[in-house]
Amino acid sequence: MKAYWRRFHAQRLFVKLFLVMVVSTVTVSLVTSLVTIRMSERLFTETFGITNSKVLNQIRTGMESFNDSVVNASAYAAQNGTIKTYLSGGESDSTRMAGTYFGMNQQMRRVKSNVDAYSVGVTAVGVNGRNYSTDRNYWPVPEDRLIGHPLSQRTEAEPKRLIYQYDMERGEDGKAVPYIVASKALMERTTGFIYGDLYISIREDEFRRFYGNFTSAGNDVIILDASGRIVSSNRTEQIGTVSTQLLEYAEPSAENEEVVRRNADVFGRSSILLSSYIPEYDFYLVNLIDRDYAAGKIVNLRDLVLVGGLIVGAALLLVFIITRRQTRSLTVLVRQMSTVTEKDFGNYVRVTESAGYEVQELSRAYNYMLDELNNYIARLLETQKERRNAELAALQRQINPHFLYNTLASIKILVQKGDKEAAAETINALISLLQNTISNVSETITIEQELENMRNYVFINHARYGDRIRVNVFAAPDCMHYRVPKLIIQPFIENAFFHAFNEKQNGMIYVLVSQADGQLVCEVSDNGDGMEDVGEWSKAEGGTLLPNRKSKRQLFTGIGVRNVHNRITLLYGEEYGVSIDSRKGEGTKIKITLPLITEES
Repeated sequence: MKAYWRRFHAQRLFVKLFLVMVVSTVTVSLVTSLVTIRMSERLFTETFGITNSKVLNQIRTGMESFNDSVVNASAYAAQNGTIKTYLSGGESDSTRMAGTYFGMNQQMRRVKSNVDAYSVGVTAVGVNGRNYSTDRNYWPVPEDRLIGHPLSQRTEAEPKRLIYQYDMERGEDGKAVPYIVASKALMERTTGFIYGDLYISIREDEFRRFYGNFTSAGNDVIILDASGRIVSSNRTEQIGTVSTQLLEYAEPSAENEEVVRRNADVFGRSSILLSSYIPEYDFYLVNLIDRDYAAGKIVNLRDLVLVGGLIVGAALLLVFIITRRQTRSLTVLVRQMSTVTEKDFGNYVRVTESAGYEVQELSRAYNYMLDELNNYIARLLETQKERRNAELAALQRQINPHFLYNTLASIKILVQKGDKEAAAETINALISLLQNTISNVSETITIEQELENMRNYVFINHARYGDRIRVNVFAAPDCMHYRVPKLIIQPFIENAFFHAFNEKQNGMIYVLVSQADGQLVCEVSDNGDGMEDVGEWSKAEGGTLLPNRKSKRQLFTGIGVRNVHNRITLLYGEEYGVSIDSRKGEGTKIKITLPLITEES
């Protein structure tokens, strides 16, 4: 997971560029599509509005022609004396009654002839209770129901007008059938006496023929009366319902506005509304165009999405290839720079000089910088290695000449005393010690060899000063093969011999070698005078005690404790070194921590 995150992190530039291009491409495509759709809708609205305005005029012309026929029929009936006599005359004998009825029949046929072009029914009802109907199939309303009927009341309330009204009657099959009824009061001009009413009825489905050819899916025609009732529509479920909201949209906002054109939200749809008022009928002719359906017809949304998706996909693929190609070298460059920050100078990879001019120049400069940096580091490491070797060599040559002088003097005294055997053993111990410290060019020796050198040194000191100070060694067998720098124990034995027993005449020095927490631990402790404090040492990071260079008290001679500590930290790092614990009158304990090394470095 961490490796995947690093790869993604290294390609942030490519991801950002690609995301910007994706968002930009998709946004431009969506905005362009929306603008195109809106412009198409606007164009459609304007064009369709003009076209449908002409359609409304055609529908209106047809309805006015029907109205003219109705007006002619009602005018003929109002002026006919035979009809007046039939509707207002009193009782007479059967012979005269038959003649009157025959005359009424002839005149009503002439009235009907004015509207023969349409499937209508003509009914006349007089104040004397007589009535006549040309065909009851066109309007099956009983004549006795017309007396006091709302149709009659509205007709007689405005006797001089031809009124169109909505009515619902049940046919022979029992189903409710809507009708549009034109009614006119028959009145004497001189006296104003109303002697009857004339009704010309047409079924709504017949009336629908005036506009039926102009409707389609999403394109509806509705006819409203002044109260907002839908008297006719190609959507039959709406007939007879009242919609005041639609009436408000249909009403013109200005007196001279012939065709109203508005956006309307009616019947749960967003529509384009065109309406025209027909004063002869007192009706509103309304054309509703479903905006969503019309937009779907103008623009095939499915095809638009499919084609747009293909174009956007192709564009994004092209953008992906180009962007990936342009940023690949930058990604490699970033990845290599990240390895440099991890200080992995030995395993760097040169950046391929490809892609654009800018990336080539940047890659070339980076490769040159990396080569120069690697060469400099190699020279620096070699210089540091030579310096370390020189320092180690100098440290190894710091054997106290005074120790050699005293040792040779002791051998001379033994020879003068004639103790040749003791002198020879002392010389052999000195030779072995010098061989391991001066002649041996290796930086490290095993614990076993280091303890052998220490024993030779102790033997020489016993030869010089006697055996009042004894040395005991406790070394774990599994530690004997580990390698340590030469002469790391001897300086502390020397310090104990010459400084730990100034007040006490006799004592013991203990040397312990063991493993602890993955480290090699060498301890040198004595039961000598000890020190009141360790003022000559200061606390370093990690808890290691280091020599205080400002101290003027020289407790350590020969190679010295500072020499040992410096050699260990130079070879293995600051986490290893020397620490001291000392108490006055109780003695001193030296602890040396080293890594576990089995082969010569």
